Amino acid sequence: MSRIGKQTITVPSGVEVTIDGTAVRVKGPKGQLEYRLVGDIAIERDGDDLNVSRADDSRSNRSLHGLQRTLIANMVIGVSDGFSKELEIVGVGYRAAAAGPRRLDLQLGFSHPVAVDAPEGVEFEVPSPTRITVKGFDKQLVGQVAADIRKIRKPEPYKGKGIRYVDERVLRKAGKSAK
Repeated sequence: MSRIGKQTITVPSGVEVTIDGTAVRVKGPKGQLEYRLVGDIAIERDGDDLNVSRADDSRSNRSLHGLQRTLIANMVIGVSDGFSKELEIVGVGYRAAAAGPRRLDLQLGFSHPVAVDAPEGVEFEVPSPTRITVKGFDKQLVGQVAADIRKIRKPEPYKGKGIRYVDERVLRKAGKSAK
């Protein structure tokens, strides 16, 4: 039995969960998400708890059981609390500025500023010129937007300049050595 899959999901107050066959809709104060179950995975509601179960022990059902339980748990957490990713900008003259909650202007050493627009459900915060916080209720979308921003100027291995996650450690290479 999957250790992750057999754990129950506790639904907090203010969050509605609708189960319609294989479709699961989660609605909360931050937004609404929908997911369609795959394979022979079933979900049932027991008061304020959700239980995800599988029909049999086939290889595909075993591999999907814990995954789908975690995806539904992330939906519940997202619509109630939300998710965030923090990015850090390292480099002389590199900075970010918020042009509203859904637009970001970046100066990253290019000859032009780079503008990033947030998709629906994602917001940007710039607490300081070298910090960016990406917030939203869809964990996958928040992570993808943060990865796309990081991809604009990845941290380079010699001086460490670029955009990185706050907890990321950049492996540095030694430069040229004199003879």
